[in-house]
Amino acid sequence: MSVETRPTPDGGVSVDAQAATRESLEDYTLRFAPRSYRTWTPAVVATSALGGIAYLADFSIGANIALTHGTVNGLIGILVAAAIIFLSGFPLAYYAARYNLDLDLITRGSGFGYFGSVITNVIFASFTFIFFALEGSIMAQGLYLGLGIPLWIGYLVSTLMIFPLVIYGMKTLAKLQVATTPVWLVLMVIPVAYLVISHPDSVGTFIAFTGESGEGVSFASAMLAAGVCLSLIAQIAEQIDYLRFMPPRTERNRRSWWAATILGGPGWVIFGAIKQILGMFLAIYLVSTVPGARDFANEPVQQFLVTYEQIMPAWLALVLAVILVVISQVKINVTNAYSGSLAWTNAYTRVTRRYPGRLVFLAVNLGIALLLMEANMFDVLNGILSFYANLAMAWICVVASDIVLNKYLLKLSPKRPEFRRGMLYDWNPVGIVSLVLSGGVSIAIYFGAFGAAVQPFSPLFAVGIAVVATPLMAVITQGRYYLRRTDDGIDLPMLDEHGNPSGALLACSVTGMEFERPDMIASARPGPNGERIYLSSLALTTDRTGEHVLPKE
Repeated sequence: MSVETRPTPDGGVSVDAQAATRESLEDYTLRFAPRSYRTWTPAVVATSALGGIAYLADFSIGANIALTHGTVNGLIGILVAAAIIFLSGFPLAYYAARYNLDLDLITRGSGFGYFGSVITNVIFASFTFIFFALEGSIMAQGLYLGLGIPLWIGYLVSTLMIFPLVIYGMKTLAKLQVATTPVWLVLMVIPVAYLVISHPDSVGTFIAFTGESGEGVSFASAMLAAGVCLSLIAQIAEQIDYLRFMPPRTERNRRSWWAATILGGPGWVIFGAIKQILGMFLAIYLVSTVPGARDFANEPVQQFLVTYEQIMPAWLALVLAVILVVISQVKINVTNAYSGSLAWTNAYTRVTRRYPGRLVFLAVNLGIALLLMEANMFDVLNGILSFYANLAMAWICVVASDIVLNKYLLKLSPKRPEFRRGMLYDWNPVGIVSLVLSGGVSIAIYFGAFGAAVQPFSPLFAVGIAVVATPLMAVITQGRYYLRRTDDGIDLPMLDEHGNPSGALLACSVTGMEFERPDMIASARPGPNGERIYLSSLALTTDRTGEHVLPKE
């Protein structure tokens, strides 16, 4: 790949585009992930994606659900949420793996428009720092319990240690996730299995537990539990940040490709639901066997410490509990930090057409998370997650509905996702109006605007409104606001003989580098000799004059 820069009089485009290109050699901010970089097997990509779900927040979420709503209501809520998350995440994961795009690029062409998806970028970036703060708090609890480090210092340590791990992008993260997953599995699974086998009466206690209310099965309580779990739906965006590096799908790797896409994509929620149920079980075990445990039964480090103490000396149990917490939180928080920095950079660069560098927003994201930790957000976890679930559900379900209903059923949305500036309208009312309706109404319901009877069901309203409004808006607009152009000015085919994005190379007139065909577009400005010239989507993003943007057809 050539790195020679060609002179350009375009008023700053070249400088910003070159900076973004250099850094994107590791993380591919703002752009399609090229075939030349995607050298991992489907199994490695899936393992890397699933490494991010090692987080222990699921144990805390499950514990809070059990203590509040009881076992049966909690199980119903977890399973309902898991089903919704899996079904809505599948089309998104498929598009990411098939077309090698992150969720922001998919969202642009799935009802939101070039600038419209900035809104969802902010929603997703909020998810990353909320969950970074939650996971960092859990790590700080482990450091306090094991080493006596004050919580406020633990928050700082859990933040600063992540920064150097995220600098070098996917190559480093893939190695980290693959190397640590076996250790994490052993530390988490074996002690829980031992507890179930050696204390069979704990299973009966678990099933009979009714929570704070002491009531039996309640659909309202189950849906409140589901609402907390549904806040995790945005996790699919982090899975996609790995899945976009899937190799091309061929007849030879077809089975492994599909298995990796499903497991590494929506399949994360299967493991997440299992962890939530384990968190319920451990919390109830603590409450029923340890005096005063209700005050700390939702802390994963305490859950595992008590479990380890059943099978080993107290000092070794403490060491292993702390190791488990640290490994788990590092595995997820490198993903939170990585994905958050991509989301912020993507939004900022599109709005300002200036590229400040992904590391700037890595620092911003970690700074916000640190402030949340120091503000002790762990104590109000359920409230934060229940509120956030409404926005997350609205976004994910609108995009999933556009792919399934508008692209494949109604055929009003272009089936191949488009993300390049000039090819899309800046704003598409299909996604934006549907998001506002779905998120706005469900949040109003969450705060009691329509009465207490429907208040627990706000996330379900978010899903239902999104599924109805998205195709309805596509029919009303007749799909007029998806594509601004259908011709990108390049004669080479976009896909290869297997339907994968083409690996053909074209030279970018702005950066002087070669990019693969799906990332390129013709310039509206001719070359010095009147010839047609091309530039990458990355360079076009930072074109502040707009002179390279092709006119509307």
